[in-house]
Amino acid sequence: MALIVQKFGGTSVKDRNRIFNVARIVMNTRNAGNDVVVVVSAQGDTTDDLIAKAAEITSDPSHREMDMLLATGEQISIALLTMALQELGVSAISLTGWQAGFNTDRAYSKARIKRLDTERVESELARNRVVVVAGFQGINRSDDITTLGRGGSDTSAVALAAALHADRCQIYTDVEGVYTADPRKIPKATKLKEITFDEMLELASLGAQVLNNRSVELAKKYNVELEVISSINPVPGTIVKEETKVEGMLIKGVAKDNDVAVVSIKNVPDVPGMSFKVFSLLAQKNINVDIILQSSGNEEGKKDLSFTVPLGDAESAVSALQAASSRFGGGDISVDKESAKVSIVGAGMQSHSGVASTMFEALFSQNINIKMISTSEIKISVIIDKKDADKAVAAIHDAFIN
Repeated sequence: MALIVQKFGGTSVKDRNRIFNVARIVMNTRNAGNDVVVVVSAQGDTTDDLIAKAAEITSDPSHREMDMLLATGEQISIALLTMALQELGVSAISLTGWQAGFNTDRAYSKARIKRLDTERVESELARNRVVVVAGFQGINRSDDITTLGRGGSDTSAVALAAALHADRCQIYTDVEGVYTADPRKIPKATKLKEITFDEMLELASLGAQVLNNRSVELAKKYNVELEVISSINPVPGTIVKEETKVEGMLIKGVAKDNDVAVVSIKNVPDVPGMSFKVFSLLAQKNINVDIILQSSGNEEGKKDLSFTVPLGDAESAVSALQAASSRFGGGDISVDKESAKVSIVGAGMQSHSGVASTMFEALFSQNINIKMISTSEIKISVIIDKKDADKAVAAIHDAFIN
């Protein structure tokens, strides 16, 4: 007997028919002799609808109250799915995140799991029940409900799989696996049979929406083998694991991220410690910084500093920097919200030359200007105009993947 953790996203449970489809998948897994823990997201557009309801009340809701509100979406899903399982004759019970033992820090809206007590889940499994757990949520030391941020249900599922020493964690989505690009926009995109944790982590971090990047981090840390699989079409998916046997594929994927803003500070004093002052201030505001570009000092002893942040943090970053502008010599602070990040990922580029040249040639062929560049051993990212992003992905995909 194996222990399988199965996670289903919002589109997989968006209505009655989809809920019963999920219930049958779970039932078949159970009937094959497995113990099953299911993690479920909020139905369809429920989270967006709840955010809109909050906006009707206030333009600046507290993060604590937003967590209280958004956590209700998953509670609806787990109750309905459990009812469907019981209707099919499967013994099942639903648990909220805190009932399932998720203890988090106090960072409302983007909490991190500090501890996972699986005693209740194991007790229910011992009673021969399918356990249906609300993803995306937990509880902090003040007994306040917290949420793990967008895509947090993936993280919930992997954390449970790691804590329970599950044999496999299956992530069910509305696509059939991990593709070399978004198959809904790039018809030539191909499905990968396997991908490494490192490659998947880069793709997830760079805008590929198949898996949440924090979930891949957890899977890599605890060596939880993942399978990305369709909840609609019963075909083999993509296995995400430490090493793969697939050779000869230089690039595993092309990703696009529109959730990017470029913040620039011009005429910053070219003196030691200036970058520390800028980025320590942003760190205090819990603002994540990605690509950083710094010019060399000019004859006047000034330099320019540009960096990217999530679009939702752009105004907070600018406000924080403006409030402390005297620390940066009164440099001019601006923000560009019309940029996007396009990236290529592949472990194969470590041993091949000319990868950057091929990528830049593809962008040149479409007359696309590059604003910023970032590289690592297995990825290259560029910041370009948002209006050119889709065209860039198509051109780069064609250049590398036939």
